[in-house]
Amino acid sequence: MTPAHSFPEPTNTEAIRVIGRFEAGRGIPEAMRSDVRMLGALLGQVLREAGSDGLFDDVERLRLATIQAYDEETPDAFERAAAIAESFSVSRADEVARAFTCYFHLVNLAEEHQRVRVLRERAGQPGREDAADTVASAYAKLKSEVGDDEARRRLEALRFHPVFTAHPTEARRRAVSSSIRRLSELLTQHDAASEGGAEQRRARRRMLEEIDTLWRTAPLRAQKPTPTDEVRTVMGVFDETLFTTVPHVYRRIDDALRGEESGSSAPVVPAFVRIGSWVGGDRDGNPFVTAAVTREASQIASDHVLRGLERAIERIGRTLTLDAEGTPPSEAVSALWEAFVAAEPDTAAELATRSPDEPHRRVMLALSRRVAATRRGGDLAYASPEELLADLRAVQSSLLAAGARRHAFGGVQHLIWQVETYGFHLTELEVRQHSQVHAKALAELDAGGPVSAQTEEVLEVFRVIAEIQRDRGLRAAGRYVVSFTQSAQDLAAVHRLARHAMGDDAPVLDVVPLFETFADLQAAPGILAEAVTFPEFQERLAATGNRLEVMLGYSDSSKDVGPVAANLALYEAQEKIAQWAKDSGIELTLFHGRGGALGRGGGPANSAILAQPPHSVDGRFKLTEQGEVIFARYGEPAIAMRHIDQVAAATLLASSPSVEERTSSAATRYAEVARTMDVASRERFFSLVKAEGFAPWFATVTPMEEIGLLALGSRPARRGLSVESLEDLRAIPWVFAWTQARINLAGWFGLGTALEAVGDEDLLVEAYREWPLLHTMIDNVAMSLAKTDERIARQYLALGDRDDLAALVLDELALTRRWVIRLTGGDRLLENKPVLQRAVQLRSPYVDALSLLQLRALRALRASAGQAEGSGADAEQQRLLLLSVSGVAAGLQNTG
Repeated sequence: MTPAHSFPEPTNTEAIRVIGRFEAGRGIPEAMRSDVRMLGALLGQVLREAGSDGLFDDVERLRLATIQAYDEETPDAFERAAAIAESFSVSRADEVARAFTCYFHLVNLAEEHQRVRVLRERAGQPGREDAADTVASAYAKLKSEVGDDEARRRLEALRFHPVFTAHPTEARRRAVSSSIRRLSELLTQHDAASEGGAEQRRARRRMLEEIDTLWRTAPLRAQKPTPTDEVRTVMGVFDETLFTTVPHVYRRIDDALRGEESGSSAPVVPAFVRIGSWVGGDRDGNPFVTAAVTREASQIASDHVLRGLERAIERIGRTLTLDAEGTPPSEAVSALWEAFVAAEPDTAAELATRSPDEPHRRVMLALSRRVAATRRGGDLAYASPEELLADLRAVQSSLLAAGARRHAFGGVQHLIWQVETYGFHLTELEVRQHSQVHAKALAELDAGGPVSAQTEEVLEVFRVIAEIQRDRGLRAAGRYVVSFTQSAQDLAAVHRLARHAMGDDAPVLDVVPLFETFADLQAAPGILAEAVTFPEFQERLAATGNRLEVMLGYSDSSKDVGPVAANLALYEAQEKIAQWAKDSGIELTLFHGRGGALGRGGGPANSAILAQPPHSVDGRFKLTEQGEVIFARYGEPAIAMRHIDQVAAATLLASSPSVEERTSSAATRYAEVARTMDVASRERFFSLVKAEGFAPWFATVTPMEEIGLLALGSRPARRGLSVESLEDLRAIPWVFAWTQARINLAGWFGLGTALEAVGDEDLLVEAYREWPLLHTMIDNVAMSLAKTDERIARQYLALGDRDDLAALVLDELALTRRWVIRLTGGDRLLENKPVLQRAVQLRSPYVDALSLLQLRALRALRASAGQAEGSGADAEQQRLLLLSVSGVAAGLQNTG
């Protein structure tokens, strides 16, 4: 939600009138309005002080023109804004792009700050949330439907498993993210200080300094990050947020469920979060992720969690100043201390001196020393996290027996939750590789001759997995995801390769098929039925209580048949796989490869969960989280707590009889609607993407090729040397490029035609109301369409000199917009979601400014395509384009 007053108010009377009219009717919370005005004023001051002469005035000219472009009284304003963008020298355009990008970073910060305010206010007003909104309220609803015992059983089995990935959609540099985080802390300090007092003035002065740092920090990375850099970036989220936040989520839910009893007796809330990671393990198409990188990724994560546990145990231990007379230790705790004295007499003597007659404190400090030894390696090291859990539970039991219930189920319980959640590994590292790589390696090995470096690398991965399991336990590594699984033999290949690598000493593997294309999704149940007959699968099913994991790819299926047909195909695949699993007595976990952007299966996770087929969730939800989504959902403690609570609530509620009945009956009732939409949307999608010359046209009308030059992530943007067909292109740049061109085609194309083919508006309005799958699809498309801009889209499409394809895109855009508005109600997009509508509308003029700068750079690059590569002018335009890409990503807040 962004007010137009980002920079200091223009003195021009006309400018003030236009801006006031633009803001009219867009109610913004006064606290947020104040934050943005203050941050904008500070940015304006920095631009005057640190920018070149006239920069501030040029920024204001472009800002005013893009705002006027939304004013019916100034119909020529858009052309004037475009002319202003074209009039800048390249160096001036560079500065203006950076200024608007800084603006978005500050506005996003203010918006996040406001969300935290609202969450804190809401926390003090119980009962304001909907039934699906918190675990506590979802549990109450579930209990009313299935009874107390069954509800408790389902709560105990609850599992939420986000998997962090390194897909390159976070366009910000880490230095920029760090600067924004420091600004967030200063904004909190400013809120807490007395109005106009010395502390508030100090906070403003430091914010001005930080914004100056933000302005002077180069916005683009000089070189691509390595996979290890990506691992360390994700570790920042654990250090700053997740390690301490997750146990607070458990506690808040326990508080809500048990009231005053929480914290004085055993909690009913299990440690239901598990964090996975592909960062350092996903080698599909990324030659820079090697076995050595995977080993290092596991070591880095383990070091982080052990340091965190060491500090946490030390901190809790220091608070347990309970004397032995009032809180005597149990025999088990006394035995722990005696064992430590025997192993480390000098350290024990020091701790005893510091903690006289405080046995629980002494033992906890001793446990901290043992965790430190585990990290460094030594005789005191724990062999497994289960050993540490046993010691912590011994302390808990001792405190409970001595009457110190609140200590037993307070800080010590938080430690237990942390170890249960993170173990000694922090993230459950998963390996992913393409099925064709496995096939090639096996062909070489079966031939009996010398093997290639790639095949040797494939084999080395299994040795590293075995090493990680030996050092940190089975949870630390063992899932092996097979991209483009097209047969059961693709899964058997993993076990064959493991035996080639290590014989009978091969690691324990849970081989996870990834079904991505439309055809593969349809074939999935048959492939699974064959795979579970293999001895290796049967052995794991027996060992795990018949648990099996299956991954579904959203982005490639959407790129394959279009977003509408892909959504319908994914629902059908889940329905069939879930039924097969139920009939086979298998406890299924579906792993959703959802990206941050709508074209990759993104959108609100909780509403998507509630739209899943019966038995496809059953209290377990696993999905990929990537790029900017990781930081948006988990980067701030209050927001992370809210997100985890919401998703876990939806996961618990999705299997309630009422929700399953609704989704099942709606799927049956609207089956014919689904079939009509499927056929019509695929035909429309194919008419575009299968048109002759589509792939090079797409590369011309979007900054797809240039995006590949951004140092966003370690993985290459495409599979081959050039984009001759859609298959050559990865899903991320496919979505990212359409987003940058302000078309967002990957998220909506074909929906208008699909709805038109059904034709019955009353039936579709009813379906939107009653059919969760369609409701979620329409709402997500409404948000995607709201971020498009037809005026700017036309200019991008004009770059391709293909009026037929451009007309196809624009016609479908108009048709889809009309139908979505008719189904959701009102006269404009998102009228049923006013807060989101306001946020998009208020950002749009500023995103337009960056889009116009990007267009001028793109035109110049296209015009110079025939010139010698590497000319100075070409490099300047390329830099301008890449700067604008970063800014548009910050403004739209979802990329690829």
